[in-house]
Amino acid sequence: MSDDVRYRRNRFSARLPARCRYTRSHAWLAEIEPGRWRVGLTSFATRMLGEVVEMGFEVAEGAPVKTSDVIGWIEGFKAVSDLYCVADGTFEGGNPGTRDDPALIWAKPHDEGWLYAVRGTPDPAAVDVHGYVAFLDETIDRLQAKGGT
Repeated sequence: MSDDVRYRRNRFSARLPARCRYTRSHAWLAEIEPGRWRVGLTSFATRMLGEVVEMGFEVAEGAPVKTSDVIGWIEGFKAVSDLYCVADGTFEGGNPGTRDDPALIWAKPHDEGWLYAVRGTPDPAAVDVHGYVAFLDETIDRLQAKGGT
């Protein structure tokens, strides 16, 4: 897409869709209809996690959720992590495609690899793509100073 931002810093590069909102927990939200959001992990998050091997949700479809609620877990080759909700509203379920093929989360994180849908209001701290680029710069610089990335 022409509105994507190509990001490159040190040894990390990614395509960041401008249509998305981004959180400090490296999640993205894309509004698929008014008030309904698809949520996934950014390329940066999937790099830190490694290829996804398994995931699950601890909330039922239709359950009320709030920003920062733990709603599930995700396991990659490099780490296991809780999945946090990035919106206030109603959990609308996980992506059936990633349930059948969790590798999509790593291979196509901003497209077919979305994690779950939620109806409601995104985290008010979520930023546009340019705000996320600034946050990524800070994060990568901090990791590099510690000897990471």
